[in-house]
Amino acid sequence: MDRPPVGRAVKRGVTAWGHALLGAMLGVVPVVAGLLFTSPVWPMALRIAGFTLVCAAVILAMAFPRAARRRSVRLTNRLLGTDLPVPLEPVSGERSPGPWVNRLRTAAWLVPHMALGGLVTGLTVLLLFSALMFLAVWLGGGGVVDSFGLTLRVHSGLPGLWAGAVAVGCLMATVAVCAGAAAALRLLAPVFLDHRQAERLAAAEEQMRRLAQRNRLAQELHDSIGHTLTASTIQAAVAGELMERDPDAARRALRSIEETSRVAMDDLDHVLGVLREERSPRTPQLTLGDLDPLVERVRRAGAEVSVTTCGALERIPATASREAYRIVQEGLTNALRYGTKAGIALHVTAQDDWLTLELVNPVAVEDAGFRSRKRRGEGQGLAGIEERVRLLRGEVSAGTTEGHGGDGAGQGATRWRLAARIPLRSAP
Repeated sequence: MDRPPVGRAVKRGVTAWGHALLGAMLGVVPVVAGLLFTSPVWPMALRIAGFTLVCAAVILAMAFPRAARRRSVRLTNRLLGTDLPVPLEPVSGERSPGPWVNRLRTAAWLVPHMALGGLVTGLTVLLLFSALMFLAVWLGGGGVVDSFGLTLRVHSGLPGLWAGAVAVGCLMATVAVCAGAAAALRLLAPVFLDHRQAERLAAAEEQMRRLAQRNRLAQELHDSIGHTLTASTIQAAVAGELMERDPDAARRALRSIEETSRVAMDDLDHVLGVLREERSPRTPQLTLGDLDPLVERVRRAGAEVSVTTCGALERIPATASREAYRIVQEGLTNALRYGTKAGIALHVTAQDDWLTLELVNPVAVEDAGFRSRKRRGEGQGLAGIEERVRLLRGEVSAGTTEGHGGDGAGQGATRWRLAARIPLRSAP
């Protein structure tokens, strides 16, 4: 439920006064240091200069830690209601833009924060004390009040009613002082705490990296869940057909559905955890070393798959190995969806600083035409494969070709061929 307007105003006033009180407390540190450093026997000009230099040095030291700027922004946003961006965390191996400039800007922010904070705290305490004193004397039967250098006599009853008006005026002055200081600090905060041009550019680049990461994760989720649903649908159909004739085979198909669903849930949990910007409890990192379980799940769906590997797959860089696994997964998913599920051949070769993937499967003529349409952009599977290979600076091709026998499809049969070449070393 929304807070009433009066309640919101009171809350803003209290938080603004809390921000001022915090500034006053921070200001005690440089003031005390300056007083301790200067000697009473020094000439007045030297004492003023020494006090100023010590205060400046202490304020710079307070603004030096990177956390000082971050906490200043968070406190200002929370207590003054501003909407300043949180300072960027430096990327590992890189330096944040303008660190010394930002430290100087933070120190410059602390000066008005401390000065206005001390002024507001002192005035509010004095005004509140005066209001209470006038009310106490008036309600206590009258008397003499010494306030603001003046000696005033307060009578009891109606003749002293003006004392109550003075008390109310002191309270209103307190509110005005807090509001004025808060407004001034809200105007100054963006000048000293907002991002500079370089930081805005770095923030935009960071946002682009996050969006690219989210798109990649979405593509991974599409590949994983799409593969699982396709395999599970086929296995469920097989289990239904074999339930009466071969219960053992039906149970194996159901167990395969359970296993593939569990893997998909792990992927889903990981991706959603990252998209929520939380620490995910599980971080599956499937690579080409996990090809055997993937191929076994496809075989349980009723497909005939032959796998040929060449080279040390375990020495492939982790990034290339993970992306290659997703490419093979999507290729096998497409083979299950649109192929004949017979004569699927997978070749994985790692040699001469290149990783080569080739997946061939027979398709019916009408399925080949449909896949050609998907190749032109009507589907997400091939587009995702092309995006992965492009990001790895590789080459990819997909399309129909005529078979030559020996793969279970027969001489002259139409086959779908997916081929990708991924460099294993960065270009010099």
